[in-house]
Amino acid sequence: MKFLCNVFFLLSSTVSIANPVTIALWAEKPMLYYKPSEVHEYSQACWQQKLCVYNVVNPTLTLYPAQNTPTGKAVIVLPGGGYTTQAITHEGHEVAEALSQRGITAAVLKYRLPNPLTSTQPEMTPLADVREAIAYLRKNSKPHGITSHKIGVLGFSAGAHLATVASLWTSSSVLENPDFSLLIYGVTRFNAENKQWLEDSLYFRPLTPEETQQNTLLKLVRKQTPPAFLVHAMDDDVCHYSESTLYAQALTQQGVEAETHLFATGGHGFGLGNKEDGTSQWIDLAANWIKRR
Repeated sequence: MKFLCNVFFLLSSTVSIANPVTIALWAEKPMLYYKPSEVHEYSQACWQQKLCVYNVVNPTLTLYPAQNTPTGKAVIVLPGGGYTTQAITHEGHEVAEALSQRGITAAVLKYRLPNPLTSTQPEMTPLADVREAIAYLRKNSKPHGITSHKIGVLGFSAGAHLATVASLWTSSSVLENPDFSLLIYGVTRFNAENKQWLEDSLYFRPLTPEETQQNTLLKLVRKQTPPAFLVHAMDDDVCHYSESTLYAQALTQQGVEAETHLFATGGHGFGLGNKEDGTSQWIDLAANWIKRR
């Protein structure tokens, strides 16, 4: 009986360790750029009957501990959604679970969506949440089995844009800067279309000349910029594949490592990908790249 109880305890412990844990991101200090409002979060199906979240005002971080052979590496997953929603399932939790199964600690960040009703500076709220999430993992790296200087960001579409900004707009606190980035069908160019998108969905006003310079991301790449892993489909009709190739070129010109994978088909928003067009290969390629950091 004692033996059976011990076995049950070990199995229960293993299950609890592997289960994801969700924390309130700003539980221990005031939330930056917060404005009281009557806005309430809600979720509904938005992509192949998978849930998306809207009106996020209370950011959370859901941790998926590394399973099998832990590597000590960690990735914060940033779902896409154009800064108007977040594809929290297929570009969030499904991806984090896949990385966890490959020995990488993954944390889904449900970041605040920019909204003048809920924030004093809507354009800064998503970035503030990313920085706070990185700092949290660094400060709590030992309990989670994470190597404190091996923490990266992985974003999709607008989430990839956010990951790129977090990599290029260096924080004065070293705790808040990512060590590497993975950018899946992201946004890096500053053209008329992307400028309009930023003004409509992130800033809610025209950009100033200084903000225009800050958002010309390809010109901000430096030797100190974190290495990047990039994925894109060449038939993407939402974010052109050159969003990835131009950023990879800018990194390479500065002597920064960039690994790029282009798929002939796949479109936009494929998440973990599909076997039919080959896009499902990217998660194993990404895990291999992360393990080499």
